[in-house]
Amino acid sequence: MANPLKILDQFIIKKYLTTFFFTAFIFTMIAVVIDTSDKLEKFLREPCTLHEIIFQYYGAFIPHINWLLWPLFSLISVIFFTSRMATNSEVISILNAGVSYNRFLRPYFISAGLLCFFHALGNHIFIPMLNKNRIEFEAKYIKKVSDKNQNNDVHLMLNQDDKVFVRFYNRSDSMARDLRIERFKNGQLTEEYKAREAKFTGDSNIWQLVGIEQHLFNGLDEKLFIKPRDTVRMKLNLTPDDFFTIRNYKETLTTPKLLKFIAKEESRGTGVAGEYRIEFHRRTADSATLFILMLIGVSVASRKVMGGMGLNLAVGVSLGASYMILSRFSVTFALSNLIPPMLGVWIPNLLFIGVSLWLITRAQK
Repeated sequence: MANPLKILDQFIIKKYLTTFFFTAFIFTMIAVVIDTSDKLEKFLREPCTLHEIIFQYYGAFIPHINWLLWPLFSLISVIFFTSRMATNSEVISILNAGVSYNRFLRPYFISAGLLCFFHALGNHIFIPMLNKNRIEFEAKYIKKVSDKNQNNDVHLMLNQDDKVFVRFYNRSDSMARDLRIERFKNGQLTEEYKAREAKFTGDSNIWQLVGIEQHLFNGLDEKLFIKPRDTVRMKLNLTPDDFFTIRNYKETLTTPKLLKFIAKEESRGTGVAGEYRIEFHRRTADSATLFILMLIGVSVASRKVMGGMGLNLAVGVSLGASYMILSRFSVTFALSNLIPPMLGVWIPNLLFIGVSLWLITRAQK
């Protein structure tokens, strides 16, 4: 004889996942229709192929928009099918049969746990890989940003004490013109290199400098060494990619590459690492949000109330909107360096874990 609790688990898991993916499908179709309507004129005007539109752009756009909205889909789907169960007195019957509320929640935990796992996997690995295709397509055809192989007047930090300035860089031959390196000690300029040309060799960040001027500073004293024809090989914390900033670059980096980029920028002391640390923590926090909103959804929807599903959806969506507003505020504080990046990302989750636990306790009464 089949275990009744096992049947219950299978029933709720099936309801949860089918409702979730149906909700995702409906929202995806709406998003694609709206986006296509908005960009159709540009698709027809620009020389992009149907293959590029379908596979490069929408093949990345659909997962991107889905992963952003999965937590919301979790909330809506749980409220939708649980409210129907509550309206039909199924939840009351289950609890009256001796099933504890915590045991009733087990299939919800299993379903949300599976969704959280795949959401986190996508956030950390697959979505950034797809985002690169989407952003490149938008830059080329939608926003009309040319694929720059050249850049002018670039200022960069090599580390906390060294700065570099390049008047002109050409990606096609990996050649920089009019390069200047300034080295500081205790805030004082101690050394300056100028090179007529600098070529990236591709070997462990080695650059080949031609036409060298070396200035040494000691207080008011200055020494000048000129080597107009000599070639010097110098290792710099610099690669050709550093001369080009990609729009929304953080969204295109898988988490291993993101962590390497953060370490590199922190060693340079550029001050931009905080924004990328926020992105790193966001990828995990968003997946946790899916679980938290599931708890809120089931606690709101499992009680039979006047107004039924409509009221439950209104309450659940209001709580979800409150979470998003709080999240935006806390991330803004983190970007302004008023609070640490990790705290800025996780504050909404910590607060709403408390809200969800309170709602769960209230739902059991």
